[in-house]
Amino acid sequence: MFDPHYYLGVDTDDQRIEFARRLYPQHRFDVFDGEKLPVEDQTIDNLLIIAVLHHIPSEAITDYMKEFKRILKPAGTIIVMEPCLCVDNPLCNNFMKWYDNGEYIRDEEQYIQLFRDHNYDCNVIKRFRKCFLYNELFFSANSTHLN
Repeated sequence: MFDPHYYLGVDTDDQRIEFARRLYPQHRFDVFDGEKLPVEDQTIDNLLIIAVLHHIPSEAITDYMKEFKRILKPAGTIIVMEPCLCVDNPLCNNFMKWYDNGEYIRDEEQYIQLFRDHNYDCNVIKRFRKCFLYNELFFSANSTHLN
């Protein structure tokens, strides 16, 4: 999906990184220590976050947001896809809470507010359901260039 020369995959789990390296040897993958991503300031055009934030408590996300701002170019975009609680679908919500290992599945407004609190403008791209009982939110976030 991505050109190997312009791709860096990161994860906190070194076993997942080793698996990705074996699967895609031409791409670059690094273990993220939770503090600093292995890239220079303002060098990233797009940051893709898939099913990560629902594993992180809201108060810890502040450090991630600072790191995202550090590495993204001023016009850079964060693209996010996360499991999402839906107010009018308690059956799906209960299934997701039971099935998923993430302890911090949020509703749409909570995800968006995480980014707004750190001066990002958000645009919901799509809301969808997969496997009948799993709600997903797909959105983008761009910095408003405020500190």
